Amino acid sequence: MLKIQAQSHIPTDFGMFTVYAFSENEEDWNPHLVWVAENTDFSRTVNVRFHSECITGEVFHSKKCECGQQLDAAMKFMSENGGIIIYLRQEGRNIGIINKLKAYALQEEGFDTVEANLKLGLPADGRNFDVAIEMLKILKVDHVNLLTNNPEKLKSLENTGIVLGKRIPLEIDSNEVNEDYLITKKDYFGHLLEKL
Repeated sequence: MLKIQAQSHIPTDFGMFTVYAFSENEEDWNPHLVWVAENTDFSRTVNVRFHSECITGEVFHSKKCECGQQLDAAMKFMSENGGIIIYLRQEGRNIGIINKLKAYALQEEGFDTVEANLKLGLPADGRNFDVAIEMLKILKVDHVNLLTNNPEKLKSLENTGIVLGKRIPLEIDSNEVNEDYLITKKDYFGHLLEKL
C-alpha cells in the first residue's frame, strides 16, 4: 500500500510545485513522486502527466529520446495551467538503466528500440500505470485531462473510477538522432504522433 512519506514546496525554473514522495515504506530511496503546480484546483478536472523516469534524457540531455524535453514541457504547462506530474521510477520503460544501456548498445548495431529490448529477453514496454492510478486516488483526483501521446496511458484509466476528460498532446519535434526511435513509437506502440 503506497503512502505519502514526505512532502515539500520546491521552486523551479517553471514555478512553484508541492512535491509528494510515495512509497510503501519510508526507507525506499527511489519513491515515486507527484509534482503539483501551485495553482492546481483539485475540485475541478485536473491536468495530469504520467511521466516515467529517464536519467539519460532528463539529466544528461541525451538526444536519443524526447523524455527530457517532454518533462520540461509538462512542467511549463502545469505551472501555467495547473496540474500534476506523476513521476514514475520506471527507467527505460521499466527495464532499468543497466538494461537500457545494453539496449542502446544493440541499437548501435542496427536494432530498433523494440527489437533491442526483445533481444535482451525483456518486454518491449514493461511499465505499469496502476501505481499512478493509486496515487491519484490517494490524492482524491477523480476527473483528469491526460497530457500524453501514449494510448496505453489513456487505457490505464478505464474502469478505475477516474473520469478522463480529454487528451492533451505532448509532441516534441524529432532531431537527427531520435527520428527512427519516434517512428518506432508511432508504428509499434501506436503513439499519437502527428508530426511524423
